[in-house]
Amino acid sequence: MPRPPGHGPDFEVRRQKIIDTAAALFARQGYAATSINDLGRAVGLAKGALYYYIGSKENLLIEIQSRVMEPLLARARQIAGLDEDPLLRLRLLSESLLTIIFRRLDHIWVYEHDYRSLTGDYLKTLLGERSAFEQLVRGLLADAVEQGSFRALEPRLATLQFLNLHNHTYQWVKPDGPWDAVFLSREYCDTLFRGFGAPDAVLPDIEERAAAFKRDRPDLPLDPEAGWQPAAVAS
Repeated sequence: MPRPPGHGPDFEVRRQKIIDTAAALFARQGYAATSINDLGRAVGLAKGALYYYIGSKENLLIEIQSRVMEPLLARARQIAGLDEDPLLRLRLLSESLLTIIFRRLDHIWVYEHDYRSLTGDYLKTLLGERSAFEQLVRGLLADAVEQGSFRALEPRLATLQFLNLHNHTYQWVKPDGPWDAVFLSREYCDTLFRGFGAPDAVLPDIEERAAAFKRDRPDLPLDPEAGWQPAAVAS
């Protein structure tokens, strides 16, 4: 989302705190039930000052979504563009998606429950980002079919299977519980890859490859909110 011009870093830090507070408030009591005055009290700002930071209540929904989708979509594009086996790229993408779900549960809750409250260009922006992410998943699944690892799949249905298994995690997961993003990604991908696997295909040890990738490429973290570093040039 474009940021207001002429504001320094302190403005952006405050604005992001407001977005995070709004996500927690909307997740707890619902977007429709939360007034701008409720939010103002939560962040200690009068209505006029609050609008200075957020523009409008509806804009907050886009900002909450962008807090998740902008880094996730950027990381997904980077992962999809790697010169790696499509199964490995799917596994890395899975862990990246689950990492941000664990960290931004409130944002995900609002993203999934309240996007229908958006209208016009706001809704168009949200649906465009969702579609772009789905297309990346669909493309990786198609690559796995083309190389013979997966059987012939109905592309839309296979994409929905991948997304539904991951995206509904926010409804029950406990960030301080026994299962972390790495564990769930391993379990989800094992279930999906075995189900999608071609009858005669011998699937590679994707967990071994994922561990090797993370060990050998610390400059390419799966966390969507961490920056990728340029690869070192051999002398």
